[in-house]
Amino acid sequence: MRVLFIDIDTLRPDHMSCYGYNRKTTPHIDRISEEGVRFNNYYCPDAPCLPSRASLISGMFGIRHGAVGHGGTHADRNSMGVERGFRNPIDEHNLHQIFRKRGFHTASISTFPERHSAWWFNAGLKETYNVGGGGMESGEEVLPMALDWLERNGHQDDWYLHVHLWDPHTPYRVPESFGDPFADEPFNTWITDDVIREHLQHVGPHSINEINMYTDEENPHYPRHKGSAKNMKELKAVFDGYDTGILYADYLIGQIVDALREKGIYDDTAIIVTSDHGENMGELGIYAEHGTADDITCHIPFIMKWPGGLQGHVDEGFHYNFDLLPTLCDLLNVDKSPYWDGQSYANTINKGEDQSRDYLILSQMAHVCQRSARFGDYLYMRTYHDGFHLFDKEMLFNIKEDPHEQKNVRDQYPALCEKGAKLILDWHDEQMEKSPSLVDPLWKVMQEHGPYHTWDAIEGYVERLDKTGREEGATKLREKYMHKP
Repeated sequence: MRVLFIDIDTLRPDHMSCYGYNRKTTPHIDRISEEGVRFNNYYCPDAPCLPSRASLISGMFGIRHGAVGHGGTHADRNSMGVERGFRNPIDEHNLHQIFRKRGFHTASISTFPERHSAWWFNAGLKETYNVGGGGMESGEEVLPMALDWLERNGHQDDWYLHVHLWDPHTPYRVPESFGDPFADEPFNTWITDDVIREHLQHVGPHSINEINMYTDEENPHYPRHKGSAKNMKELKAVFDGYDTGILYADYLIGQIVDALREKGIYDDTAIIVTSDHGENMGELGIYAEHGTADDITCHIPFIMKWPGGLQGHVDEGFHYNFDLLPTLCDLLNVDKSPYWDGQSYANTINKGEDQSRDYLILSQMAHVCQRSARFGDYLYMRTYHDGFHLFDKEMLFNIKEDPHEQKNVRDQYPALCEKGAKLILDWHDEQMEKSPSLVDPLWKVMQEHGPYHTWDAIEGYVERLDKTGREEGATKLREKYMHKP
């Protein structure tokens, strides 16, 4: 058996045509979806990139593995202390080791470990390939490595290949030679002229005024990535940049899949297509960034084509990305690890059974400090550090009726807020009981100057707000973050 794991960075499912997007952004992935199982409510428990993959690889929530930020103490995993033996047991029981235990040859083509100094990602891999771009490379550098690896190894049995593409991630870097596939194609968006006017007053990094985090600067090397958008025409260019990144990644995947077909091994190759996190494109006033614990950031695509598994099946249940680990163990007949927090959905793949979780807890500590509960039709968000967005302490959204999180219905449904808060509290207690010697990393992040992407940014940002007609927001940020005793 062979397994191809396609890891597309920053991919939100509702911008994929197989998930119903009006633009044909994923024709090759669409076909894989038709031949496998598509999951409609799949989430990363910890966002963004580093925390998400730390959870996926370790099989644990961020509150336990500890790698929840992009800087400071908790950009690294928790030390196991005196319990650590000759080898770290977390690395001995990670995602890649499942395939090693099954006798697979394991390989990865990714710059993620170097980008985040996350070398634990490579545990269990026999081969690793790094094009050296630190996550800034285009997929045109990754594709030749993938095709060469398949040419040399594809005919062999029992291999696992992880291929990582960054193209939908900012800055949008698709080669100019790919053209502008959506230039003449309208984009259907929930964002109206009134919403744009509202967002022009928004306070916070990656707003419509500062898509480049705290400024509207543009890099001439990345002409597809815009610094701001003042009207619908400019906003379309932002969406076109993102969607083109998705289409380009799909175009590269098509060539990899064609190589499998040419070798006659496509049918018995399992293919997994997923992402680390989604991307806010206007939700909560944030553009081209994945900086919250909301539904858009944490909701990810997941498609699995498994030989002998169901074809064309759609699952609506709640799942975490690390639920993949026990699922693979069941599918490959490998023993599970006692360290994991995952729950298998192998019977969904093989029989279409509903193996949904009742609810999910989502976290973010790199751009903000937030925890959220996703249950029923609702998302309850609790903010500890708002990342300079001036979010309310509590927010509640009806995701079914309001998928773009425009209306905070907290005051209308206090009982639902109480339910969400209790779900978070009970989950927190359960996780801390598993690791009683650990301190909740959220509070360590709060002690260490707050989320990494807010460090040393407040003074310059409030000055920019003053200069761009958002004095009221600047005043509120000064009162909240600059006038503390």
